[in-house]
Amino acid sequence: MTIAIDRRRVLHLMTTALVTGTVFGARPLFAATLVSPFVQALSAAAQDDAVVAGFYRDRDYATLWTADTDADRRHALLEAFETAPAHGLPVSRYDAAALRGLFAAAQTEGDVGRLEVAMSRAYLAFVRDLSSGSLEPSRIDDGIKRQISRPDPALAMIAATQDGFADYLAGLVPNAPEYVRLMREKFALENVIAAGGFGPAIAAKDVAASASGAPVVQLRDRLTTLGYLEGSFTENYDDQIAQAVQRFQLDHGLIADGLANARTVAALNVPAEQRWKSVVVALERLRWMGNAPLGARHIWVNQPEFVARVYDDGKVTFQTKVIIGKIGTDTESPEFSDRMEFMVINPTWSVPRSIVVKEYLPQFQKDPTAQSQLELLDASGHVVDRTTVDFTTFTPDNFPFALRQPPEDGNALGKVKFMFPNPYNIYLHDTPTKSLFAKEVRAFSHGCIRVGSPFDLAYFLLARQTTDPKALFKSYLVGGKEAELDLATPIPVHLVYFTAWPTEQGTIRYLSDIYGRDGRIIDALVAAGVVLPEVQS
Repeated sequence: MTIAIDRRRVLHLMTTALVTGTVFGARPLFAATLVSPFVQALSAAAQDDAVVAGFYRDRDYATLWTADTDADRRHALLEAFETAPAHGLPVSRYDAAALRGLFAAAQTEGDVGRLEVAMSRAYLAFVRDLSSGSLEPSRIDDGIKRQISRPDPALAMIAATQDGFADYLAGLVPNAPEYVRLMREKFALENVIAAGGFGPAIAAKDVAASASGAPVVQLRDRLTTLGYLEGSFTENYDDQIAQAVQRFQLDHGLIADGLANARTVAALNVPAEQRWKSVVVALERLRWMGNAPLGARHIWVNQPEFVARVYDDGKVTFQTKVIIGKIGTDTESPEFSDRMEFMVINPTWSVPRSIVVKEYLPQFQKDPTAQSQLELLDASGHVVDRTTVDFTTFTPDNFPFALRQPPEDGNALGKVKFMFPNPYNIYLHDTPTKSLFAKEVRAFSHGCIRVGSPFDLAYFLLARQTTDPKALFKSYLVGGKEAELDLATPIPVHLVYFTAWPTEQGTIRYLSDIYGRDGRIIDALVAAGVVLPEVQS
């Protein structure tokens, strides 16, 4: 690869060499060598950045951004920087207006050298942030286990020297179609906020189906503003109102009964500014996922929605309710991606250590025969008679036993678990507590994902490798012994957390931030320099 060298800079260095008695590639003829102010300033500014310093050194300090011959490249980059607010990125890291001001104010070669480095630093930050997110998620919430694939800064610097630089910048944006739809929603919300928001909130805690007058008018007006009702002048809770409420509930993860109960009214009253924050966080989460393919077939578990879906070539082909981890330090379901490789039918439940010592040990200290379905195991894996153990002599730190539940009808994992081996010991599984799937908020597990229709999911996944998936599955189920059934083709699984997500119908589904993660992310984004929209007074 040939790297273009700025001929005027080379001429300047050659002149310096002649004046000082130096020859390129040879020892100086005199003890002192004069280095140009440009090179001095650039080297000093880049000394703590090995990539930037090495890049300029390797190209003999030829300019990348500041010469007249760099105008097209510089223009493309500054224009890209100006799109940062649209993406919900921290503008101060690559402030196009501030950089243009530095160009206008630069007078000396030293100014130009420092400006070269400022542009390169801003460029690398922009490449990183737009392609893979501006935050380190694990520093914000320990439950976000997503592995971020960051761009190589050395390769990014080389990309800036090549043809098609504007196309390279445009290609940094996540290619998920949902990203564009979320950006459109962001723009729409900014217009709403600039115009004063969604208008007056519904004053009542809830609006009964028998209500009329002011509460219904407020409900009607809010539904109209949000786009769920059109051309209504009713003051009564009629069928038109009920159907609009039902459509709103479907989009917001609520039980779609058409009744404006307290949870529904609370969701209706969420201000536009909060919806904007949800969208900006969703954009950042998509950037964390980068442009890595999700998989032609993949499983998508959106935790705040309490739903798992199978996608085939971008279309939903299977859907089921799920239960996620309950709120708490050790029980919230994590976010990460992996590959489902096999099913375990009639599984044994090996109780996690944290559950053993935090939940069951206190019970055994009161009654050694409690939770009789669980087997007590010693270090060798042998079953121990609980009546022979004095549990009161142990603490969570020195408890030497393990617990397991053998395959049976009441097993905590039900009849099947779907395995995507990972260091967090998280998987999808059946459950005997079916009644919990009727709940609106389904956060009851210790972190794993309980599946509402596990057998149907098993049949669906197996249908690609057998003509009779039910018979294949049941042949493993009969007899009650634990067995593994491999998937012919591993399936990517994405455990995600989006409180704002586009629907197939073209709307945005807004959900509750059950774990408070979005709140922590938006605070971190604002601290990093993301600018909140202005509210009209």
